[in-house]
Amino acid sequence: MKAALEAGGHDVICVGIAQSGSWHLAEPSATGFDEASPTVELRLPEGELIGPQGLIDFDVVFPVLHGPFGEDGTIQGALEIAGIPYVGCGVLASALAMEKDIAKRLVSAAGHPTAEWVIVRADDFSTDPARTVDRVTTALALPVFIKPVELGSSIGVTKAHAEGEVKDGIADALRFGDKVIVEEAITGREIEVAVLEGPRASLPGEIVTATEWYDYDAKYTDETSRFVAPADLTDAEIAHVRDFAERVFSEFECRGLARVDFFLEEGGRGFLFNEVNTMPGFTPISGFPKMWEATGMSYEALCSELVRLAR
Repeated sequence: MKAALEAGGHDVICVGIAQSGSWHLAEPSATGFDEASPTVELRLPEGELIGPQGLIDFDVVFPVLHGPFGEDGTIQGALEIAGIPYVGCGVLASALAMEKDIAKRLVSAAGHPTAEWVIVRADDFSTDPARTVDRVTTALALPVFIKPVELGSSIGVTKAHAEGEVKDGIADALRFGDKVIVEEAITGREIEVAVLEGPRASLPGEIVTATEWYDYDAKYTDETSRFVAPADLTDAEIAHVRDFAERVFSEFECRGLARVDFFLEEGGRGFLFNEVNTMPGFTPISGFPKMWEATGMSYEALCSELVRLAR
């Protein structure tokens, strides 16, 4: 991304955040960065970035951060307090999209189809695990997917084929929070659409994996998984899913960018909403840039367009 932004005429200052929460000047790397690198501090509410040599001048923040604190409205709120322009969705859209239960409720209220789901709370499960499992398996046919409500990258996700696996999966997911979402397993294709402010939807892409489901390893370590853009769909399907993605983008009050994910269900229900990702992966080979490349926008032009929208 740095090279792409520089190709567009931008000067780039790279800041990494350590697991401890400290901020550092750091060049991007697949292996992280050295926490011994120079520290920086974002002062609030002034919005000043202070480094070893004093004030660091900048115009826009591109918060390429995923998961809690980076994609849930937290960092966006800090940037709002500071009055700093930033790429991507604001506090509301980020928070809504990150919370899977609330996201599905919003989409369902808007009249869009989504996979059936049940919510499990930690207090109920700890009080009577057997009753909780019975409630889940009565509402949903096995197998089911069990997920923490506010994580991504398939962390804490289990596919459960039996009641014992449901119990274990809920217990595992509750390690990441006090609320778990259990969803019906959908047989079908995983289709994604990249959306820019407007809204403007790209041609759709498709995740193709040889594994039973698209787990963490399939996403990041299994070289048999691939992303195809554009997806092999009919013209009518493409038009429908692009319109669907634009509607979801607007209903979530997104701005800048978002990736909207769907299932194309084999049983006849068509496209089902899965989730909104407000800061999708952004390497040149990630799905979001590849879908825009298939639509006619280069990676370099996409990065510059996002900075323009932020400003």
